[in-house]
Amino acid sequence: MASNPYSDLPDHRFWRKAVAGVPPFAIDPVVDLPFRVAPTDKVATAGSCFAQHIAKRLQRGGFHYYQAEPAPAGMSAAEAEARQYGVYSCRYGNIYTTRQLLQLFDRAYGRFSPELDVWRRRDGRFVDPFRPRVEPDGYATEDEVRQARAEHLAAVRTMFETLDIFVFTFGLTESFRHKSDGAVLQLAPGVAGGEWDETKYEFWNARVGDVVGDFLAFVDRLRGVNPKARIIVTVSPVPLVATAANRHVLVSNTVSKSILRAAADEVCASRENIAYFPSYDMITFGPNAVKFYADDLREVLELGVNSVMRVFFAHFVEGGGADKPVKHLTIDVARESAEASRIVCDEEAIEAA
Repeated sequence: MASNPYSDLPDHRFWRKAVAGVPPFAIDPVVDLPFRVAPTDKVATAGSCFAQHIAKRLQRGGFHYYQAEPAPAGMSAAEAEARQYGVYSCRYGNIYTTRQLLQLFDRAYGRFSPELDVWRRRDGRFVDPFRPRVEPDGYATEDEVRQARAEHLAAVRTMFETLDIFVFTFGLTESFRHKSDGAVLQLAPGVAGGEWDETKYEFWNARVGDVVGDFLAFVDRLRGVNPKARIIVTVSPVPLVATAANRHVLVSNTVSKSILRAAADEVCASRENIAYFPSYDMITFGPNAVKFYADDLREVLELGVNSVMRVFFAHFVEGGGADKPVKHLTIDVARESAEASRIVCDEEAIEAA
């Protein structure tokens, strides 16, 4: 009989054995999972910028990265990337908040029809208010925006109904929304289209209950059209590019990521077949952070991505142990910065606006 509740616990339960006694880059915090990913599973991704790393690595590893809205035949790879084909499983751009995700589902299935329709840019071109940067040159007419949106939402419905695994990265709690109906936007009006008007729009910062409630509502809706859907959630380790709250951006970042991390734990405990992938925990761990972030302290270098994806492939995929252990920490800064720059982060338009 154990002399106390800790007497017979495995090593991974103890900080000294599982953290302090292990090289920081070799820490493996995954213990138990509700399911594994098979090479034939259709894996769809959405969320903040960091979700793109998972998508790229799945493709490299020979897994079925599901693209329900592929680039038109004959389009060059460079143009496809510029127009955000293949960045995620559909061409929705970054989905930073769980309210945005829930409303995407509801818009796709006709459960929510926002009053916002089309935004005009400063150059006179038109964009979709809910994904204003997917078409770099914008659209010539409002009808073109509506037609493209209809095609996009049809692809979103196909994705939700036919995917096997949905990977979603919780990115932000801060957002702007249309006051009249609560439609949540990817970017604030005026950043990539539209005009800021405080009588029409408002800043909104979600709390833990909001994030949990929205995501669980999404899960229930998703499984209503696709009962077999399994879900992997992560929290983005990429800090806020700016905060609209009246406080220092460092404080806002801590608050936001804390809310999202707590919410991720809640949703995993509330529904079956939702797994948490601890990329955030690994990358932001102090000794790792100094090596895993680029000089701007936002972009995650390839070294960091390699470390967390090694854990992903070792545990989440059938067979496991896909990558070899790390043997050294040589950093090619130029190459890794170039790789990081290819990640699409719509939020960065805030600084250029």
